[in-house]
Amino acid sequence: MIVRRAKAGDEREMASVHVASWKTTYRGIVSEEYLESLKIEEREESWKKGIIHTKAFVAEEERGIVGFANGGPERSGSYPDYDGELYAIYLLKECQGQGTGQNLVRQVAGALKKAGFRSLLVRVLQNNPSRHFYEALGGIPIGTEEIEIGGDRYSELVYGWPDLNILIGKDESGGF
Repeated sequence: MIVRRAKAGDEREMASVHVASWKTTYRGIVSEEYLESLKIEEREESWKKGIIHTKAFVAEEERGIVGFANGGPERSGSYPDYDGELYAIYLLKECQGQGTGQNLVRQVAGALKKAGFRSLLVRVLQNNPSRHFYEALGGIPIGTEEIEIGGDRYSELVYGWPDLNILIGKDESGGF
């Protein structure tokens, strides 16, 4: 498995991972109607912009892209001590728990640091069991927010890393 910078032409596979990950991760959390409404073509269009305007990385193996992550400037302005944001990280279910997610986050954090960012936050649905992934990476709870998905309201937890070096120094086993 390699992790590399996302490039033009990756959009379709990223969109496919995005939709598949939502359908496995959020089943039982987000309405089934909303999950079934997700379309690869719509996500593909948004990833054409995402690749250009964010620090985006993909995890790729022989069969193609199996995960991705991206980040950039913190978007809400609600957390003045945090200048960077991890916008998304998605891995196919069968590729989780193998260190690839950590590697993707580390790559985004490194790219943001090179661009002059010093800290990072991420938002995750409170009922998403993957929230423990962020805790294992040293994320500290810094807030809660409400979000609307498909007409329903959900609670999000906001985790932060006040120093990007916390993430950049993590190795595959969770050590430094």
